[in-house]
Amino acid sequence: MLLHLLFLGLKLSASATSNDQFVYPGFTGANLTLDGVAKVTPNGLLELINGTAWLKGHACHPNPILFRKTADGTVQSFSASYVFAIYCVQPDICGHGIAFFVAASNNFSETMQGQYMGLVNNDTNGKATNRFFAVELDTNQNNEFQDINNNHVGIDVNGLKSVNSSSAGYYDNNNSNFHNLTLASYQVMQVWVDYDGHSKQIDVTLAPLSMAKPIKPLISTTYDLSRVLTDMVYAGFSSSTGSFISQQYVLGWSFSTSGPAPAIDITKLPKLPRQGPEPRSKVLEIILPIVSAAFVIVAGTIIILLVRRRLKYAELREDWEVEFGPHRFSYKDLFRATEGFNDHNLLGIGGFGRVYKGVLPVSRLEIAAKRISHDSKQGMKEFVAEVVSIGRLQHRNLVQLHGYCRRKGELILVYEYMSNGSLDKYLYDPEKPTLRLLSDAVDIKLQGAYDVDEACLMLKLGLLCSHPFTNVRPSMRQVMHYLSGEMPLPELLPENMSFSILSLMQNISFYPGMLTDPLTNNTISSLSGGR
Repeated sequence: MLLHLLFLGLKLSASATSNDQFVYPGFTGANLTLDGVAKVTPNGLLELINGTAWLKGHACHPNPILFRKTADGTVQSFSASYVFAIYCVQPDICGHGIAFFVAASNNFSETMQGQYMGLVNNDTNGKATNRFFAVELDTNQNNEFQDINNNHVGIDVNGLKSVNSSSAGYYDNNNSNFHNLTLASYQVMQVWVDYDGHSKQIDVTLAPLSMAKPIKPLISTTYDLSRVLTDMVYAGFSSSTGSFISQQYVLGWSFSTSGPAPAIDITKLPKLPRQGPEPRSKVLEIILPIVSAAFVIVAGTIIILLVRRRLKYAELREDWEVEFGPHRFSYKDLFRATEGFNDHNLLGIGGFGRVYKGVLPVSRLEIAAKRISHDSKQGMKEFVAEVVSIGRLQHRNLVQLHGYCRRKGELILVYEYMSNGSLDKYLYDPEKPTLRLLSDAVDIKLQGAYDVDEACLMLKLGLLCSHPFTNVRPSMRQVMHYLSGEMPLPELLPENMSFSILSLMQNISFYPGMLTDPLTNNTISSLSGGR
């Protein structure tokens, strides 16, 4: 029995001394003492708070550490280092932070969350019986404890009113310039805590994980921890939230009472969980603007083309045209029928404009589209007169007017298509009352179907409609009277075609054969207004 007790005592002593130094490069498999919401995540993170309001969490090294080894009972020197990260949705509005502590007890069941960081409650705060030393990383300013701001590091003894504190940051080794750090930025940072048992000096240093330990500490103060700590102590972390939530993680931890804390291998540290929106990849950052710009260009081009297409076929409509709706052709149909008013469909050119042959897309009806030019002598009054005559003027010797179109000040009249021929191809044989059509070496005789008087009437009427003086030309009403025999045709006197008249016709570029068919080179009769 005595031997067994002696062996047990030696074992306990060995256990205590073996905890003089330890290092956790991640906490997978670590035998930590946890309470509250603290836990070790599957990938080895020590999660003290999970982002829920009004909670607390603690994590301690499982075995107590012997702090008094000297004969006079003073607390020996120690050193600690840990890597942490704090996440808040808004860094300026964040829950209370993380505290590293060395305490006489690991029982924090009576402590409170909120501003007390899980270390004390409103009754025990500041009492000497608490017997703890802590370094707080505070992300919430509390006037009760005279906090300097909501982003500071403080040294606490037995309570939350710091012995000394400083805004979070570090001093540059080159020129000792101070650089601010934001504790709740979710950036991984490292803290070093050093206590010299001889000089009683406490140094706290903070820096980004990528940096080596700065030479100048962030906080340096003198305090004899022999008056606070007991022979055996527990080391660990405490955290809490209040009404503002946060998530607090410890990635690695090292501790020593026999020299500087062991270095933490940062290559073995666990990865932090993703918080907030997923960051865009570099490829997306390059491609997305290009795709967006291309989309805008393509969309803009399509819109411009659609607008241009709409304007291209835009038409004019007025109230007076309502009754002629069935006789109105769309510009689009006429454009397609004439293949865009292509020159190879051009039938002829006159003072009024151009005439094009076409085939309507649906009905396949052959038409002649008279496109009246802007500077044509046939104005709007004459155009309306022809439109009004649609369906009213019908005669076997008149080309039928099917309809019309109006677009951008452009006027188009759509006629029945008839094959053109000039007078020199219609020859009268005085011996035989026949009309002989000479075209493409084909001699066609229309026996018995030829009326000499009617032919003379049509020739005279054609010449009269082509008179160089517009006031001499007959109106459509008069033409109908002439054709129906209700009114005699005025005689064409020889002086009507005198030298001066012929000269005048030439000066105004009006001469026989002015209109030609580009397909057959046949001359088209130059009748004003399409007559």
